[in-house]
Amino acid sequence: MKKFLCTFFLCMLTAVTLNVSARAGEDIIKAGLYFGDKALYSANLQNDIGSGYALGWFDENSRQFQEIGYLEDEKISMTAGGTIYISGGAYSASRPGKVDGVIGGYQVQLEEVFPSFEEASYAAEQLPSGFPAFINNQYRVRMGGFTAREDAETAAATYATQVWVDRYGMSRAASGSVTVPSSTGVVVTVTGTEEVLFAFDCSGAKSLGIMPDGGREKARTWFKGYRWYGGFEYRRSTGGNLNVINVVELDDYVRGVLPYEMSPSWPLEALKAQAVCARTYALLPSKHYGSYRFDVCNTIDCQVYQGTNLSSALTDQAVDETAGVVALYGGKYAETYYCSANGGASEASENVWSNPLPYLVGKEDPYEAMTSIPDYHYTIHYTYSQLSKRLKDKGYSIGTVCEAYVSKTTPTGNVAEITFKDTAGKTVKLTKEACRWTLDAKSMRFTISGGGGGGSWFVNPSASPLSVLKEAYTISGKGLVGLFGGGSAYVITSSGTSEVKQSGGSTYSEDGITITGTGWGHGVGMSQYGAKAMAEQGYTYEDILTFYYTGITLDQAD
Repeated sequence: MKKFLCTFFLCMLTAVTLNVSARAGEDIIKAGLYFGDKALYSANLQNDIGSGYALGWFDENSRQFQEIGYLEDEKISMTAGGTIYISGGAYSASRPGKVDGVIGGYQVQLEEVFPSFEEASYAAEQLPSGFPAFINNQYRVRMGGFTAREDAETAAATYATQVWVDRYGMSRAASGSVTVPSSTGVVVTVTGTEEVLFAFDCSGAKSLGIMPDGGREKARTWFKGYRWYGGFEYRRSTGGNLNVINVVELDDYVRGVLPYEMSPSWPLEALKAQAVCARTYALLPSKHYGSYRFDVCNTIDCQVYQGTNLSSALTDQAVDETAGVVALYGGKYAETYYCSANGGASEASENVWSNPLPYLVGKEDPYEAMTSIPDYHYTIHYTYSQLSKRLKDKGYSIGTVCEAYVSKTTPTGNVAEITFKDTAGKTVKLTKEACRWTLDAKSMRFTISGGGGGGSWFVNPSASPLSVLKEAYTISGKGLVGLFGGGSAYVITSSGTSEVKQSGGSTYSEDGITITGTGWGHGVGMSQYGAKAMAEQGYTYEDILTFYYTGITLDQAD
């Protein structure tokens, strides 16, 4: 039996031993690929570099792979246990219009408990539709795949009349009992066929792990159109579909983040800065671990991770030349948030979210102006009707909006608060990141025009074509100009729509508001385009990171 000794993990760097809140096995990352409502009924693997797969599980604490068996096949599928229908090479839990095959959930399990996977495989090869299984920490042999218990019981009676010969030449009866479909079982098959290779069910206490075998090279495996390093875990601890998790060496995880979070063609020092950010972020306490038992997801909710498809010699060089380097503040991992472009000034974390962090402070950013940034400037227009509907759709209680303005900014000039008023005088205020998300603004750095506010005046669309102005400048019948102090004043234009000009020149009308801004993202931490600009100016990745993360230190894992 070909043995895979999991040198993938044994040869990795020692985990970070700095003064941080470390977890065991932190040089191994668990990345959630499909989970929750996106969990998969069936998941295929195909060798890209290497051949074959080790079977087992990943230890919950050390994250080391515990091997229990091995498959020589190149293409395998892991599917939730139960009755499995096959159509066009795909597996499904419900009967499709065209059925090419069925793997029933009822099987016959031999009474024999085997000392090893090899012994169980040896017996299974001699029995009809036999295959090895690992059931509640025991090596077993199962046979068949029946859609009804009655058929499985009939088969069990037939199998009992047959014999198999163990490795010592002893003849044994193939007597066994019927097993029922389990809510935690996983079946491994040759992809697209009815051939069952292995069954795993530890009642949720352990989850099936698959470790591709790379032979003398680092294994790389196709899954869902992407190529991945590392192994795979299939969690089905509470029934339902399979949560698919990639279990991978930390720096190989960074290889799969870097070209998706930053252009692979950018300067090396910018890529190195991004690599350190990605590595450090992956080691932070996980919001997903308690629910799904993985460290990071693979979407923008964490950071984009899609395997090695876009990796290049340059991005791999950036990972290699920063191997193990992390960003620390006070001996703990820094929360290395980053955005595409801050628009000219970064922002303090407490002004966007809630937690003040001493290394995530707002500062003027002179570097973005030194490089070309696509779509850096943006403009968004809302009519008052659209604005009213948008606020209501977001759960705010407000009538017909007639006024909107930036009522507070941060020390660096980013938006901190927006005030909305309706025709009844009701006020709604948005603060922090709600300002960006609610209005679908690209950044936190923008202005609002056309909406009045700030204690100046506003246009009341309910009075159209006459509009009520407050605190406006007026011209008397004698031609005198003065500050209007109360009551009502009206303006009618030649077109019949109200229009006034505030002292300073900005045109305001009852149509709505115009948002004008720069940048893209929340503005906290490193600006990726700023990092590109700094690298183009000759700065190192250390310079980039210490500029955007105030007071951090960079240390290398032992």
